[in-house]
Amino acid sequence: MTTPPRPAPGAPSTPVRPARTASPRTARAINDRIALELLVEHGPLTAGRLKELTGLSRPSVADLLRRLAEDGLVRDAGEAGESRRGPNARLYGLVAGRAHVAAVDVRTTGVSFALADLAGGAAGGAELPMGDAGDGKGGTGSGGDPVERTVTALREALRGAGVTTLHTVTVGAPGMIDPATGALGRSTTLPAWHARVPAAIRERLGVPVVLENEVNLAGIAEHRLGAARGRDTFVLLWLGHGVGAAVILDGALRRGASGGTGEVGFLPVPGTPGLPSATVCDGGFHSLAGAAAVCALARGHGLRPPRHTTEDGVRAAEAVVRAAVAGEAGAGAEAFLEALAERIAVGAAAVASVLDPGCVVLGGEVGRAGGRPLAERVAGRLAGMSPLATEVLCGTVEGSPVLGGGLVTALDAARRELFSPW
Repeated sequence: MTTPPRPAPGAPSTPVRPARTASPRTARAINDRIALELLVEHGPLTAGRLKELTGLSRPSVADLLRRLAEDGLVRDAGEAGESRRGPNARLYGLVAGRAHVAAVDVRTTGVSFALADLAGGAAGGAELPMGDAGDGKGGTGSGGDPVERTVTALREALRGAGVTTLHTVTVGAPGMIDPATGALGRSTTLPAWHARVPAAIRERLGVPVVLENEVNLAGIAEHRLGAARGRDTFVLLWLGHGVGAAVILDGALRRGASGGTGEVGFLPVPGTPGLPSATVCDGGFHSLAGAAAVCALARGHGLRPPRHTTEDGVRAAEAVVRAAVAGEAGAGAEAFLEALAERIAVGAAAVASVLDPGCVVLGGEVGRAGGRPLAERVAGRLAGMSPLATEVLCGTVEGSPVLGGGLVTALDAARRELFSPW
């Protein structure tokens, strides 16, 4: 046996530090959270399957399931199959009703809601048109105070879904969110009542509220549920009434020093009559790819939005792009799509040259209406403008990506607390 050398006489001895390991309590909490996340990902599992996925021993899994059942987080969900018998065939699932969360999408013309249980299952939702309540000066309009109407509508949605309490609410709204205060920044183009909604929900319902930019929520949805799932780095380019971007770098949403990361509507680009100012994005990328610009471009190619839409609104832009892609817009449709793709590629090239994300996802009403045909055209134009290889995809999240990202954000908050009790 080799004897370790002794220190020379008079030399200071080095104390031997014990190895630092997790305490049994911490190790149990970590294992519990891993098991709960597996139940979220896979649905009900047998004890044997949990043993395979966690690497824990059978006694440890049994002890884990007992603890989680006592905490009201896991329940017996039946048997894995009629042909299997015995304790190993029992299924264990997350108690989805242990907590509920909500997402609220606040727009100028209305507010929409979505509810989900702890497992992420849909639990209801509603829409609240605002009509002329959404004026830029914060007036109540003929429909009454929009903040009061929003809180009332959310309460009614909860009542209709049989939900008595909420764990967390995520509110998505246009505009910059101050990273220091979490408040919606002032804007001359947004209704003043938008900024009052989060506090009203927090105070009236007694629930934690997370406020986030609506494009960022759409980016989170595409990252976790949609086209960018599995990617660590990408940019969502939002093409709707206005334009914006959500930036995901190394798996994290980037907001910037003032919450303004992704305000590409102010990006100076060629092809506009002037330059944007500190308060107005006219002259920036917004003037090339916003809804009004898309409608004007369509008219220039002989296309007309459907009569049921307003002349320059986002629904008109969405409808005319969808019709052009479907071949239902007339002879000028192909030229219109090529011109629109070139405009979008200008903004995408600027984003790529600074961030090199490797992937741009087209979202918003216009991006989703264009789908793969528009994305492929943008990719072709972008390849000719930028030396950086950048894949262009269309958003694939079903339903509202803003509400989808809001639910993901609220569920993350609920699970962090309930799955990590220490």
